[in-house]
Amino acid sequence: MRVVIAGGHGKIAMRLERLLAARGDAVTGLIRNPIQEDDVRATGAMPVVADLEAIDAGALSFLLAGADAVVFAAGAGPGSGIPRKDTVDRAAAILLADAAERAGIRRYLLVSSMGVGAQPRPGRAGADEVFAAYLRAKTAAEEELRPRDLDLTVLRPGALTDEPGTGRVRLASWVPRGRVSRDDVAEVLRELLDTPASAGLTLELVAGDTPIPAAINATFS
Repeated sequence: MRVVIAGGHGKIAMRLERLLAARGDAVTGLIRNPIQEDDVRATGAMPVVADLEAIDAGALSFLLAGADAVVFAAGAGPGSGIPRKDTVDRAAAILLADAAERAGIRRYLLVSSMGVGAQPRPGRAGADEVFAAYLRAKTAAEEELRPRDLDLTVLRPGALTDEPGTGRVRLASWVPRGRVSRDDVAEVLRELLDTPASAGLTLELVAGDTPIPAAINATFS
């Protein structure tokens, strides 16, 4: 399988790149900054510089040519302001869909967020507006992607941690709020890429007790 991952230097993306490369898949990680190339290459993926806030759909489709699937794992990041929540978390996800359609790629995995469609919880002063913008951007991305002629799976992880993965999760169209290891998010994405029947699903993900393959199978059985 050839997989192209947008946001290829992200913490989830690099974990997924290692998993896919380790089993022999051809993986491309799209990155914005050339200084990230060595980090991505160390995962076994091929780094390609493509600024999703500057490139157009035609040029991006050329970089996707021959891929079996695309994964949107990009994000403006916690230090970014409101404008980049829209240009990255929404607009770049749509751009990737435009490019995938041009390149004839149907399989699309969107890494979204638990809390999409809901009001953010109160938090630090000044942070709520930015987080609300993030949720609005993720909501809009989901809404704009669903009508597309794509085999789309939306994954909404809970609060992300860097704790070692357990391989056991809770996964369904709705789950209570909770935390989940980035290791386990990456493993779920890998399994979803191997599960065409998951197309059309929107799944929330937190840590749990069910082995990942069984948790995925239970979502459409």
